[in-house]
Amino acid sequence: MLPTREQLLEFIRNADGKPGSREIARAFDARGAERERLYVMLRELRRDGELDPEARADLPPVAVVEITGIDSDGEPVVRVASKEDSAIRFAADGPAPGVGDRLLVRLSRAEDGSYTARTIKRLERATRDILGVVDGRRRIVPTDRREKAGRPIVADSDVSPGSLVVVKTERDGRARVIETIGERARPSVIALYARGIPTEFSREALVEASKAEPAPPEGRTDLRQVPLVTIDGEDARDFDDAVWAEPSSDGGWRLLVAIADVAWYARPDSPLDRCARERGNSVYFPDRVVPMLPKELSDGLCSLVTGEDRGCLAVRLRIDAEGNPLRHEFVRGIMRSARRLTYEEVEAARRGSGPLADLVAPLYGAFEALLAARKKRGAIDFDLPERRVLLDYDGNVAAIASAARLDSHRLVEEFMIAANVAAARTLERAPCMYRVHDRPAAGKIEELREILRHAGIRLERFPRSGNLQRVVERAAGTPEADMINLCVLRAQAQAEYSPGNIGHFGLALGRYAHFTSPIRRYADLLVHRSLIATEGLGEGGLRPGDSAAFAALGRHLSMTERRAAEAEREALDRHATNHLAERVGAEFAARIVGVHRAGLFVTLNETGANGFVPMSALGDERFDFDRLHLTGRVSGAVYAIGDPVTARLDDANVHTGSLTFSIRGGGSGFLTRPRAAPRRPQRAAKRKNGGRRAP
Repeated sequence: MLPTREQLLEFIRNADGKPGSREIARAFDARGAERERLYVMLRELRRDGELDPEARADLPPVAVVEITGIDSDGEPVVRVASKEDSAIRFAADGPAPGVGDRLLVRLSRAEDGSYTARTIKRLERATRDILGVVDGRRRIVPTDRREKAGRPIVADSDVSPGSLVVVKTERDGRARVIETIGERARPSVIALYARGIPTEFSREALVEASKAEPAPPEGRTDLRQVPLVTIDGEDARDFDDAVWAEPSSDGGWRLLVAIADVAWYARPDSPLDRCARERGNSVYFPDRVVPMLPKELSDGLCSLVTGEDRGCLAVRLRIDAEGNPLRHEFVRGIMRSARRLTYEEVEAARRGSGPLADLVAPLYGAFEALLAARKKRGAIDFDLPERRVLLDYDGNVAAIASAARLDSHRLVEEFMIAANVAAARTLERAPCMYRVHDRPAAGKIEELREILRHAGIRLERFPRSGNLQRVVERAAGTPEADMINLCVLRAQAQAEYSPGNIGHFGLALGRYAHFTSPIRRYADLLVHRSLIATEGLGEGGLRPGDSAAFAALGRHLSMTERRAAEAEREALDRHATNHLAERVGAEFAARIVGVHRAGLFVTLNETGANGFVPMSALGDERFDFDRLHLTGRVSGAVYAIGDPVTARLDDANVHTGSLTFSIRGGGSGFLTRPRAAPRRPQRAAKRKNGGRRAP
């Protein structure tokens, strides 16, 4: 959360020495747009004379600097005159320095006291590992867009062009190959290695998985006569949840949610457990899955295959006609899936007749009740298209499309949420790894309020989740619907795992835990173990003292989740770049989704591909930056978040997975048009796109 002016002044006055702007930003955990707003506040304080303009000595026009790290925004952390200086930025059009480099730079000071550095000469190049692709001239082309300079390969390296390799950079600027990852630089493989995601299981874990046997029915509740069904995507390979419902005599519903009993196989501190804990979660790419557990379990004994007996942890739920929970009970059972269904089959059966329609009708009845309860409590329901990359047999992109979000997706989501809430309630006085989601930071809400004002939508100063859901509903059906959904989503805090419960803001729930996917999320496995111990459900439960590590585990699992999401997003971006590489020079309908002092970020309407418009592509004039838009000093042209534009593809760098555009039309729209009159709230249009997600 951004500090007030008074808090900012108090911090600066009480700090040891004179802190720089980046040091202040780190102290208040200000990132992205919040960091830029903080810099604006500092400039205003200097302008108003509340900060001593001479507090920081001027740097010389030419200086030797060292790069000591990369901050959360991807900017180099610079050490000059034996001190890390937070007000130095390297020019966007120059070579990107690496951590450990020593450089001779030319420094130019801006009005706000910050400096722009341009490299004159690299005095010392740090030795470090770089992931890159071998080109036809036997040079390494880095896959990281911040590593701009290629390096020749040393003579004894035997690699062919196109290979993906890891190299050790030498101080003379050459590169020695230390590992060849593959003969082809596939997007998913690049993303995996760039993010440091483990891809190999230990020998002990593989042996343990190969020796696993089916869970015995003895001591378990027999659920094999209940017609439980799995509902997943057509290309799903593991099935870790099954559902069933029937109406109750009081007008409510009985539900059963059965989840694969992973805790029976992955015991605490076993080789399987250690590998699963290290990975934290499975990672999904268009062409492969990096599972949390070996395939003998993830695709085998822990997959609820039709007609096969499987151990499970299940929850019996009772809800009333309005979807409110009445009571629940957890059991350790043995089940047999009656049928494997796809989302499309379930959706079609809802409109048809016959045995399948009779099977899914109670599921939709319970779903409608749960949905009513969701709407009543004000949970946020985003309506954003999700990219789906379709590959041909050779692994090349055949198409990029938006994945349709059906009511059957939402049905499964609501059943899973109900089960997750029941788990959190049961463990309220026991060790629990909660899924927590804090309320948005005040600075992000203020930024969102400014955007919404231009759409004629009012937002309270300290909104609840229900207020934000009404924003989403009011935007439905308007040209700005996708952009407003995206802005509301960006205003949210990051959901995390923690043993301390603060509730889930987005779902408008006081307690929430992930219980439904222990095959692919380690946090769910911890919840299973705690339920087994708390409810006395047999072997494999949480041991005394295990919960002492929950705080550190929560931080680790939050990190692995973000790491997986970043890798999945990077792979999609790389696939999109490969797909568009032959269309350089083409023009696309796009929308501005981000503004930076170095240029604009755009998303193409057709494919959802993301790219960058450098400042140099906007013309010769200078632009003023204000977190939401760029304004030309001469022409007055405005490029703002939300503006539709026509973007020409100028470059598609398949090595770094980056797209560069120039603007050929548009802008000066969303944030600069006359504000619309406030409208009355209206019901959201029925949603037909999106996908199954994990809140």
